[in-house]
Amino acid sequence: MTSKPVAMAARRERAVRAAVEQGLLGPDQPVVGLLDVAGIRAAAAELRAAFEEVVTPGTPVLHAFAVKAAALVPVLRLLADEGLGCEVASPGELALARAAGVTPDRIVLDSPAKTPGELREALDLGIAVNADNPQELDRLGELVGDRADPPAPLGLRINPQVGGGSIDAMSTATATSKFGVALQDPGAREWVVRAFAERPWLTRLHAHVGSQGCPLELMTAGIRAAYELAEEINGAVGRQQIDALDIGGGLPVNFASDEITPTYREYAQLLRTTVPGLFDGRYKLVTEFGRSLLAKSGLVLARVEYTKSAGGRPIAVTHAGAQLATRTVFAPDAWPLRVLAYDAEGRPKAGGSSDGQVPQDIAGPCCFAGDLVARDRPLPELAVGDLVGLLDTGAYYFSNHFAYNSLPRPGIHGFDATGSTGDEVRFATVREPQTVDEIVAESGAAHALGLSRLR
Repeated sequence: MTSKPVAMAARRERAVRAAVEQGLLGPDQPVVGLLDVAGIRAAAAELRAAFEEVVTPGTPVLHAFAVKAAALVPVLRLLADEGLGCEVASPGELALARAAGVTPDRIVLDSPAKTPGELREALDLGIAVNADNPQELDRLGELVGDRADPPAPLGLRINPQVGGGSIDAMSTATATSKFGVALQDPGAREWVVRAFAERPWLTRLHAHVGSQGCPLELMTAGIRAAYELAEEINGAVGRQQIDALDIGGGLPVNFASDEITPTYREYAQLLRTTVPGLFDGRYKLVTEFGRSLLAKSGLVLARVEYTKSAGGRPIAVTHAGAQLATRTVFAPDAWPLRVLAYDAEGRPKAGGSSDGQVPQDIAGPCCFAGDLVARDRPLPELAVGDLVGLLDTGAYYFSNHFAYNSLPRPGIHGFDATGSTGDEVRFATVREPQTVDEIVAESGAAHALGLSRLR
């Protein structure tokens, strides 16, 4: 491994040991989420540097973090401190971004189902909006009225229809994707050109090809299609009406090792080769990366409650299953996770067969048979009280909880383990563990007699 993955792994080991020593998990708190603050800062810096290297000096670039990847206010604030804005897709995500102190000029609203109220709020606040379809564009037009200069930048999302990657659910530029105006459908391109010509206040074009499972070449093909359309529109109207291109995010993550690949630099360099005009200073750029900024910096740490055997296969029953690793449990081939074994004190575990590994299942706490985060996985043989670490879980695994069996959301803590020993590891709370009382309240306890009173 290169020096960066080695440093990441060393910080992770120190943080696991310190989490046990400082009581962040144990019998009463059997699962916790950990975020490596140094790793997050490094990812943000690498993103900024990659685009600074290819754009004409002075070109405005807004890196808007996709809030859905980690809808946690302290995370959004940390990224804002690192120069990033927010891409939001709901009223809740917008409220989180504002709670984190992100200013409206650094927020972009994307969603395929924005209500009139959401559009009105965005315009009133001065938040950029990317319309998803012709009907939404008409709604925006009614809100803008006769104003030649609306209070917020307004754009249109197009689907370049360049194809999908290896995970259908993560591919947003297929022929039948639900997102954006399908550019290759009969008459669609001509309609888009007319739509801009008829709406001088429409100044942005947005395209997003997909994320995990999408190769860089597919992503750049979609951005090239958007750039070429912007050039066509500006030529048709006789001026640079489109002055900003939102190229989405979607950089895939390597879930097989600590190596960070592909890199932001590789993507930016490929974009420069494929779409050189994108960086010549005529267009402001907006990106919307999410998973790639956070995934490698996250770790789910869970206690082994029981061990057993069925059909000759060892099973470790833990407190991390579908409620956290939902995609991994239901689509294990598309979303496999690496698992590390630790002893009860948080030290890397060794032992077992001649090569130190025993094939075993890592099960979660949910009451259905498929709640497995790993199947027949070679690991040091686990025992009651040991810990398992689910790696690369910094994005989506912490803020998209699946409330099966009314299992509580775990506590999340950021850590600074840049020192040389575990004694120097410091933690900061990101989110408190959910309490049983909170679960009961969310489940309608205040209305317990509501149905019984109906006749």
